[in-house]
Amino acid sequence: MLLEQEVEVIGQTGAEIRRSKGWWKWLVSFPAVLIAGLALVGVATVSKRFTDPDLWFHLKMGQIIWTTHSAPSTDLFSFTTQGHARAAHEWLAQAFIYWAYRMGGYSGLMLWLASLTALLLVLLYFLCYRYSGNVLVSFLGAMCGWLFATVGLSLRPLLLGHVFLAIELLLLEHGVRNRRCLWVLPPLFAVWVNCHGSWFFGIGVLFTYWICSFARGKWGLIVAEPWNPEQRRWLGLAAILSVCACAGIAFVGPVGVQLLLHPLSSLLHQHTGPSLVEEWMPPDLRSIRALAMIGAVVSILVIPLVRRSELRLQEILLVAMAFGLALQHVRMLLVFGIVMSPVLCRVLAPVIGESRKREHPVLNASLVAACLAAMIWLFPRPAGIQEQITRGNPAGAVDFVRRTQLTGPMLNEYVFGDYLVWAMPEEKVFIDGDGDDDPTGVFQEFARWATMAEDPNLLPDKHGIRFCVLAAGNPIARVMPHLGWRRVYADEVAQVLVR
Repeated sequence: MLLEQEVEVIGQTGAEIRRSKGWWKWLVSFPAVLIAGLALVGVATVSKRFTDPDLWFHLKMGQIIWTTHSAPSTDLFSFTTQGHARAAHEWLAQAFIYWAYRMGGYSGLMLWLASLTALLLVLLYFLCYRYSGNVLVSFLGAMCGWLFATVGLSLRPLLLGHVFLAIELLLLEHGVRNRRCLWVLPPLFAVWVNCHGSWFFGIGVLFTYWICSFARGKWGLIVAEPWNPEQRRWLGLAAILSVCACAGIAFVGPVGVQLLLHPLSSLLHQHTGPSLVEEWMPPDLRSIRALAMIGAVVSILVIPLVRRSELRLQEILLVAMAFGLALQHVRMLLVFGIVMSPVLCRVLAPVIGESRKREHPVLNASLVAACLAAMIWLFPRPAGIQEQITRGNPAGAVDFVRRTQLTGPMLNEYVFGDYLVWAMPEEKVFIDGDGDDDPTGVFQEFARWATMAEDPNLLPDKHGIRFCVLAAGNPIARVMPHLGWRRVYADEVAQVLVR
């Protein structure tokens, strides 16, 4: 009996050793080099992106949530809309962002951004490999996704939401063979719904897969093959539980039913987007990303037509959904990149072919180490992060206002609102950057003033404005000295004007 136990232990140890050797063998493989390269691309892309103006609003909201242990339900920052209802629909992501700041200051925030960006690209690589089975094509697909993702790689809950979208697509693809993957979807949505409104698109993806799991047929190049009945039942159950998780969290969570309504409100009733926020505008069809988007869609349709290959029904439906959203809003290009890249990889894989050759472990290990060293070298130091903050925000103007003890009411540039909320909380802003809702019409009023669509004196007189913090190149600032205003401070970023 003892001998049998010893043999069993030795066998288990041998299996562990084999698994360990397999793991180390993978770490010095060519796919590991590609993954390290993608992580390096992600870090290099965001190393100079500590400038997104929305960061400061999320950081301030996270601070309030973290210190009060509750999510605000009204506007706390603007004297023009103070007290009006405002849903903290990204409260959990905002708490995560502030946690990163508590742990490491601005360097902690940069680490949060770099890690999530690298994770998104690596997830895209695995998703593309799941579709194509070709490591090189998968790398190219992840880079294609990176091109579209650059519109939204910043310190915002948006990034976290799209990481969840990539995870969802991976789970659904693996769920065809392993139903246990589907059980991860309900808890994923329970977290996702509290982090970003992209959960709504994720529900659409989930039900698209479920509906297509019933379909059988062939329509030209488009084919549909049903899942087996058991897997289809598990997918339907996972979809229902995911919806129940979102609804349950909404009704018992700190935000309420507004958590469910906000995504639709943002897409259908954007007040400030068309006039003030570029990411809510339709993309310029002459831009590189727009041309790449059109080229990707054409490739997905034309290559199978030439090669007489097939397209899956759910692939066409998901790409069509993402393409329609991307044509309406620049920020949806990120969604399009995540959905389209694996489909494009599956189409391109037979054309490019597998190019795997004999592995070179020493060379691969050297390249992985070089990528890691480059990531450390590219990661910005605290002084470099502070320089980005100063260069992209009215830090000098804030110091001047405090030094000279100017008091409001203050009229501020729209893109400065969030930084002022964080850096100068003692002074209520006129308008902050969270322009999803406009209960008092102040955003449209500000848009008319900023574009000089009406008398520039109307808005300052109505609200009793005493000083303004405007961008250095704001055209209306050239007019204001002729209307009784005096410029008392100016730098390359901002200027301060008083009556």
